Amino acid sequence: MLTKIIPEKCIACGLCQLKAPDIFDYTADGIVIFQEDDQLLEKTIPSELEAQCLAAYKKCPTRAIIIEKLQK
Repeated sequence: MLTKIIPEKCIACGLCQLKAPDIFDYTADGIVIFQEDDQLLEKTIPSELEAQCLAAYKKCPTRAIIIEKLQK
C-alpha cells in the first residue's frame, strides 16, 4: 500500500510510532517521518507491515497519514 505523510498536520502525539514502530519515526521536534528516510513524504509499505500502518492511520487524530491502496 502507498502511504503518505503530511508533516504540517502532525501534532507530535506519538500514536503512529506507537502503533507502527517499524514504519514511522520522529524528528527532534516530534514530527512524523518515515523510519528509513526522513526526506520521504510517501512510501510503499510492504505487505507484512500493512496491519501496523493501518493501525497508525486509524489512530492519527489529525489525518497526517494518508493510505492509498496500490492496484494489483
